[in-house]
Amino acid sequence: MKLSETQTNLLTAAAQHPEHLLTEFPANLKGGARLKVLTSLANANLIAAHSQAEDGTTRFAITDAGRSALGIAIEAKATPSKREGTKQATLIELLQRPEGATLEQMVQATGWQQHTVRGCMAGALKKKLGLSIVSEKTDGQQRTYRIA
Repeated sequence: MKLSETQTNLLTAAAQHPEHLLTEFPANLKGGARLKVLTSLANANLIAAHSQAEDGTTRFAITDAGRSALGIAIEAKATPSKREGTKQATLIELLQRPEGATLEQMVQATGWQQHTVRGCMAGALKKKLGLSIVSEKTDGQQRTYRIA
């Protein structure tokens, strides 16, 4: 999308605002003209609704796409670092073994109760970290879990 001078000025001011908000509008940009500019920027995903101002109007903030349109480099989101020696790291180590781990082994290694281990596997490991955990039950043995 080719930006007009007004759109460029609004986005530039928002990029420099501490909260990246569109707060400064030219004096000649009122009513329908302001609405049209904001609508075109929102439709192009260059701005997004941020919050309500005290007077009830919607406040808009520049998006990453808006900063990119101005040629501003986007800072990469920091990936969570893996801490060694935590109970979660212990669970991951157990699950990465070729034979996997039984629920009892994970309870013994972490000191957690069974429901806590299951919750960690479902929440932190599967949902947050995106690990694929498979479980198998062989004849007469306990169910084993491992990272696929």
